[in-house]
Amino acid sequence: MAYISFQPSDYFNTKLWTGTGSENAQTGVGFQPDFTWIKRREVNSHRLFDAVRGATKFLEADATTIETTDAQELKSFDSDGFTLGTATKVNANGGTYASWNWKAGTTSGLSGGTITPTAYSFSTTAGISIIKYTGNSTQGATIAHGLGVAPKMIFIKSTSHAEKWVVGHNNINPGNSWDYYLHLNETSTAGQNNNRFGNVDPTTSVFTLGSEDQVNGNKTYIAYVFAPIKGFSAMGAYTGTGSADGAYVYTGFKPAFVLIKSSSTAMYWHIFDNKRLGYNPYNYRLNPNASEAETTTTNHVDLLSNGFKIKTDQQQFGTNGANYIYMAFAAEPLVSSNNIPATAI
Repeated sequence: MAYISFQPSDYFNTKLWTGTGSENAQTGVGFQPDFTWIKRREVNSHRLFDAVRGATKFLEADATTIETTDAQELKSFDSDGFTLGTATKVNANGGTYASWNWKAGTTSGLSGGTITPTAYSFSTTAGISIIKYTGNSTQGATIAHGLGVAPKMIFIKSTSHAEKWVVGHNNINPGNSWDYYLHLNETSTAGQNNNRFGNVDPTTSVFTLGSEDQVNGNKTYIAYVFAPIKGFSAMGAYTGTGSADGAYVYTGFKPAFVLIKSSSTAMYWHIFDNKRLGYNPYNYRLNPNASEAETTTTNHVDLLSNGFKIKTDQQQFGTNGANYIYMAFAAEPLVSSNNIPATAI
């Protein structure tokens, strides 16, 4: 095994299903999820569920709306997946669905920071931390994440108030990224203001917040925090080439999931995975900032044994000179013929 002592599918997996309209258990995920992101492929908003807030509560990726509770959407997280209710957004008869699932699991031992989380679940193995907290409106407030390495991508949403999603990433603006932010629910270019992440890089123990209501008012929030784990996950950036023979991005593994967004041009967010289509070029994409149907035309990316390659000059992925951030999770690590981890050239 390259770099890691576990199978990537022990901590991340994509699950597909066709709705029945009746309550049913979806199995085959391979673990009990702590974070599940669901999208109906024909229509409807992206729905984000986590075990920290409780299975029946969700947020919409393409909206500013507050947390909704509905026991007929996701009913429970189970040992090998989750149980669906009868709601059409997750289980319409004949509807087709995709979910992306992550495992965290450690719910004790987190300490440090000036804001104490009200609930959390994290995994140093998988590099994911799910943190529920109440803001204090203080510039420079810090929150412990428990990962032991510095996070590279953070998603934050108020659960109690109608606020935009805020996304921080280590490569939004190379050289000064944590003074910048994106909105998951919008196509907008990166904004610059230190009142989101304080213009302070996350450390191996905490991440920093500004005083903006979107991340740190007198409100409740959920944060999804990701750190790269060699052989399992990668967060970085590439530069568009303006060519159909586009950028190649080395991850050190064959991707199972890739999230892409331009930070310098006003473009959609995009999700690709290795199960909805199953072969190159992957032209099945879903857009977290929109409730649109899955796009199934035009070549977009190749998922390779050691990374991914852009296969289009479309502005969404390949504007010449534009900066594109990404987050990727592994289907399998890259190894050589003698099972020794390969390295980037």
